[in-house]
Amino acid sequence: MLIYSNVLAGIEREISSLQLEEKRLVAEIKKTAKTGNEASLHIAATKILARQLVRLRQQITNLQGSRAQIRGVTTHTQALYASTSISSGMKGATKAMVAMNKLSSAPKGRIATKTAAPPASTVATNRSSESSEVDELEKRLASLRRI
Repeated sequence: MLIYSNVLAGIEREISSLQLEEKRLVAEIKKTAKTGNEASLHIAATKILARQLVRLRQQITNLQGSRAQIRGVTTHTQALYASTSISSGMKGATKAMVAMNKLSSAPKGRIATKTAAPPASTVATNRSSESSEVDELEKRLASLRRI
């Protein structure tokens, strides 16, 4: 990005200097056109200055087009960088989700059915088994973090 900014700064300086030159040239054309003792010499000089003015304006237009293209390339490069960083972030999130999926020991393909209120002894047993499963998952997660 630094290269682009240096190039843009150089183009901006060139455009500014050409615009100053254009103002000076317009003033000189007006001055030459007003003084007309020897008409043929002043007309020829005015025509030459007018041609220079046209070329100068073409240069300014070309530089402005170059500036616009460089800005477009800069924007495109920034967009590519952003999409690359997003994709690398998604890659990390996918790895984490795969690891968590491996840790979960939920039965696959089965649908849990709802039952009426289970007996109190079953609820206590389920809670103790759930807490041991949670402890086991936390241990697995800690071991993955060490990797």
